[in-house]
Amino acid sequence: MATLLHIDASARPGRSGIEPHGSHTRRLSARFVEQWRAARPADRIVYRDVGQQPPRPVTGEWIHAAFTQPAQREPWMHAALAESDALVDELLAADVIVAGVPMYNFGVPAGFKAYIDNIVRVGRTFGFDRSRAGLPYWPMLTDMNKRLVILSSRGDYGYEAGERMAQANHVEPHIRTVFGYLGIDDVQSIAVEYDEFGDERLQASLAQAERRIEALVSDLAESFEPLAC
Repeated sequence: MATLLHIDASARPGRSGIEPHGSHTRRLSARFVEQWRAARPADRIVYRDVGQQPPRPVTGEWIHAAFTQPAQREPWMHAALAESDALVDELLAADVIVAGVPMYNFGVPAGFKAYIDNIVRVGRTFGFDRSRAGLPYWPMLTDMNKRLVILSSRGDYGYEAGERMAQANHVEPHIRTVFGYLGIDDVQSIAVEYDEFGDERLQASLAQAERRIEALVSDLAESFEPLAC
């Protein structure tokens, strides 16, 4: 049995195609999970909505606690890290992470940035040792065979590599950098464009994204051991 961690980061609460002004990324992530359940009904699904319930931002106290050795932490430090610990535990338990992350002002939403800051944890998701030869940092999730799927949406168009707005895309490159730093390098991404235009190009982009999701789920689901009958 595999575990899928489903994350939504949109500030919009509903799904496009169902509710007025609904989120395209919520629509795409829900389609992914629906397809996954159909292919692997016994798998565990964990849901985290950082758009509607964002993690608390990192504070000075959080940093102090995170960089204190666990055996030396005071009670308030454990309390400061409790939410972060829960988020890290979810990530460590997941085989597949599917994240619906819209582009806001060329980057990720604030709730997802807070999520990132809470899961990049010294001693839990990356290692640090000043006396280590070479780089003092190393990823701790490298050999866990985790797969990350980024499902995004953009108001404009042309944000893929080599296209007109590629240099302004700080969503997928940022997420790939962060998760790669932790040791998760198996990353797939699918995005919807033309949201601000709202015309037939948006509908075509949505349809194409949903077809790509179906194909991706099929490929990923087959990469895991078959479920017992």
